[in-house]
Amino acid sequence: MNRAQLASFLRTRREALQPEDVGLPRGQRRRTGGLRREEVAALSGMSTDYYSRLEQQRGPRPSEQMLAALARGLRLTLAERDHLFQLGGHAVPHRSVRADHVNPGMMRILDRLQDTPAQVVNHLGETLTQTAPAIALLGDETRHAGLARSLHHRWFTDPQARLLHRVEDRPTQSRLLVAHLHAAYTRDGQGSRAAAIVDDLLTRSPEFARLWREHPVPGSYCPPKHFVHPEVGPLELHCQTLVDPDQSQTLLVFTAVPGSESDEKLRLLAVIGGQLV
Repeated sequence: MNRAQLASFLRTRREALQPEDVGLPRGQRRRTGGLRREEVAALSGMSTDYYSRLEQQRGPRPSEQMLAALARGLRLTLAERDHLFQLGGHAVPHRSVRADHVNPGMMRILDRLQDTPAQVVNHLGETLTQTAPAIALLGDETRHAGLARSLHHRWFTDPQARLLHRVEDRPTQSRLLVAHLHAAYTRDGQGSRAAAIVDDLLTRSPEFARLWREHPVPGSYCPPKHFVHPEVGPLELHCQTLVDPDQSQTLLVFTAVPGSESDEKLRLLAVIGGQLV
């Protein structure tokens, strides 16, 4: 680990990032450009003290998880993230797991949607980052670990994953998730994370095994979503998507027809989401 170079790299990237780049107000009392240390810490999900010690060449060697969080918080490119890992004394993440790193351009769009339910997911159904309203709507989907990080896996192994969906919609959702996982498996092949999810589900879920044998193919149209939220009740939402083909990531944005009852409920959830931050 090169403490001096790591500290310098973090500082230069922090000073180059402007409040507007991450959806923060500049404010009248900000005298210098760049982000403050506490802002980078908040964006990276760590304490200000921990981040400050890194810039001051103190503290423990950061883990791979911490470095990945810093890469997201500082909106680093993949090349910059690789450099950060090397400075932190870790091997560069393997190419096959780079879908964990959110594209900086995708993050800039997400930063401007902080009052809207929106999140970035990879091709395995793993949620990488969410806005506060998305957490209020769907729950914190980034908290899961292991195979359970994938919604595709949770859907067939955890009954709680289905509660947000109407009973009559669940068979369609099951087929859609299997279709997406088939596409990921075909692309990534044996020995991949997609293969690990498939192999586990084939032994644990008869429903998954039956649908898997049918080889469903995902369609290009995303129909309206009907949720049953525990706090605000039924919601009819539309899901708009923006795909980043290079990293197999998708930005999902949930909207409602303006002036509808679902629109009013989304506004309420935005307030609830703000209280969760």
